[in-house]
Amino acid sequence: MTPMAEPHDEAAPNPDGEELPRFSEYALPEPLMRAINDLGYEHCTPIQSQALPLSLADYDITGQAQTGTGKTAAFLITILTHLWEQPRKHAPSGRLPAPRSLVLAPTRELAMQIEADGEELARHMDQDALCVVGGMDIQKQVNRLNAERPNILIATPGRLIDLLQRGWVDIGSVEILVIDEADRMLDMGFIPDVRRIVYRTPRKHRRQTLFFSATFNDDVMRLAQSWTLEPEHIAIAPEQVAVDTVEQLFWLTSREGKRALLRDFLKIEQPDRALIFTNRRDQTHRLNQWLNSKGIDSEALAGDVPQNKRTRTLSRFKEGKIRYVVATDVAGRGIHVDGISHVINYDLPEDAEDYVHRIGRTGRAGASGVSISFVSEDDAFNLPAIEEFLGAPVKCAQPSLESQGQP
Repeated sequence: MTPMAEPHDEAAPNPDGEELPRFSEYALPEPLMRAINDLGYEHCTPIQSQALPLSLADYDITGQAQTGTGKTAAFLITILTHLWEQPRKHAPSGRLPAPRSLVLAPTRELAMQIEADGEELARHMDQDALCVVGGMDIQKQVNRLNAERPNILIATPGRLIDLLQRGWVDIGSVEILVIDEADRMLDMGFIPDVRRIVYRTPRKHRRQTLFFSATFNDDVMRLAQSWTLEPEHIAIAPEQVAVDTVEQLFWLTSREGKRALLRDFLKIEQPDRALIFTNRRDQTHRLNQWLNSKGIDSEALAGDVPQNKRTRTLSRFKEGKIRYVVATDVAGRGIHVDGISHVINYDLPEDAEDYVHRIGRTGRAGASGVSISFVSEDDAFNLPAIEEFLGAPVKCAQPSLESQGQP
């Protein structure tokens, strides 16, 4: 469980050097504070310290922050506080489940993680967080919806559209709408579905909208302006993400020598738990199969892997039953696992911001981590954009292994 994403048991500083506020300073509901204390968190992260005073006062927010900054906890705490302080006076008159809050997420893994975080934070409250996603039995989800009638619904756009078209859920009384990772929704082509969903909720002057994105280009800004009402904008710069706790290495290799270099590193160094990123799904499967053929126990996470298998892989990874996972960026967005010691960029990402997302999977919760990026003749084209994004040059070096790149 990592809803806060950063350590709060120490007095973490703001970028200006001041101590970040404690959750106890916000007069949160007692059962919610009890859950936060149970989880061992005391201080806010930067985005929480900026967002909570505004979101708890019912302001719309546009927030710029990467995965791993604690934004999930910020909007869940806002939702749970609202539900506690403003209980529904009467049960909805319609026969359909009618959630009071709706969280839209681009991937199944992220939606399921938000559900898990919501359950942890609501453990002492009479509130249910329920997730509906594609790739899973829709009838089972409908049965849960009807049985639990949750006040907090977390959904991927495609599955929610299915439910709305079949008349199985009513979002016409949503009081808080959260749109998470809007830039990723845009990249994945979900915006037409998201737009249809937003239009089924109350108009923006009758709901609170919390809009989060890792980037705010012109397209994302237009979406934010369409769906929020006079929002307060919060920006957490990428350098404030916990990359300071990650040792970043760039290893020179040939295109042909990548696989052997990865094999040698895993066999010689034997990292505790490593997440290995590739740029394409087919590459993910081929690399995973090759590692297995070399006696290395790994599993693959990609968008075309059946949901039940992806869930099992994530659970096994979290429990330490498998040490190595090969993943694409889309699948990696949903991986919130403490104790990932290494992130390996088998391919350098084509989008420089994905580099920060990737290495943010390690060095979490106060632990140190290592990212290793393989730089071949193909990857070198992506280095300048990463250097510009990081605001500093990167130093490429030869790998420090005894056996390097031998087939």
